[in-house]
Amino acid sequence: MRIYIAGHTGMVGSAILRHLAITGGHDLITADRQQLDLTDQRAVRDFMQAQRPDAVVLAAARVGGIMANATYPADFIHDNLLIAANVIHAAHSAGVRRLLQLGSSCIYPRDAPQPITEDALLTGLLEPTNAPYAIAKIAAIKLCESYNRQHGTDYRSIMPTNLYGPGDNFHPDNAHVLPALLARFHDAVQSGADHVTIWGSGTPRREFLHVDDLAAAAVFVMGLDATILATETQPMQSHLNIGWGTDISIIDLARMIADVTGFTGQIVCDTTKPDGTPRKLLDCARMQRLGWVPKISLQQGLHTTYGWVLRQHHAGVALRSS
Repeated sequence: MRIYIAGHTGMVGSAILRHLAITGGHDLITADRQQLDLTDQRAVRDFMQAQRPDAVVLAAARVGGIMANATYPADFIHDNLLIAANVIHAAHSAGVRRLLQLGSSCIYPRDAPQPITEDALLTGLLEPTNAPYAIAKIAAIKLCESYNRQHGTDYRSIMPTNLYGPGDNFHPDNAHVLPALLARFHDAVQSGADHVTIWGSGTPRREFLHVDDLAAAAVFVMGLDATILATETQPMQSHLNIGWGTDISIIDLARMIADVTGFTGQIVCDTTKPDGTPRKLLDCARMQRLGWVPKISLQQGLHTTYGWVLRQHHAGVALRSS
């Protein structure tokens, strides 16, 4: 198959690219931001018409942690709406029958019953700190569903839990919680600091999935027969949760990262900063019934990810900060 991977330079897209390259047998199509602006409708249309892929993986998005979402809400909703609309519509116009769109667990209501099933979508209010991003991702799900209903395409969506791994954004302020903490504790060890401050109370609970597990899940879902998927998702065009089904408090995550990085000082909670959603745990029973489960434990994943960070530092490579 000729497969176009939108967002191949990001953490998720690069992991999927690696996984497909190892699997072999596919012609993989990529274009970086300088070659293709996914917010430019005409450029995306022309690219898709020229390339004519058999399948598309939509892993491109503007992403960030609580601070980035609070600072740039207009950018988050605008850019992500344009990316989804442009890629999905251009894929349909170019005759692409199969597309996989990657979303986020932030699509679910702030106070959704835990663990969160796929049916919880649009049943309550979103978490305010990332609502613009979440709305754009919900729109992407509905775009896939609507093209399937009207045009008979096979456009699928998966909703991973919080991701981490090589290629992530490790800025201590702008990144998501796990890589931000990893960078903060690493810097503390390097500087000899006696304490590390984390945002919020430390009590919120989060679920984490290594990006290589997500890549394996994405390829697995792409390869599922439509009739099998229809039976499990009810209807076929519904989305699927991807995760472990287990979570950890932020303070316990911080302690685990302190151990991985060798930090022995004090961990201080800054309760003037927002906590975000109190808990966000996905119900992944549907994926389990389809035959897929993750393999990389959080402890193992933290060690390998920190090893990657150290190798980047030793090689003099700047880590992404936006």
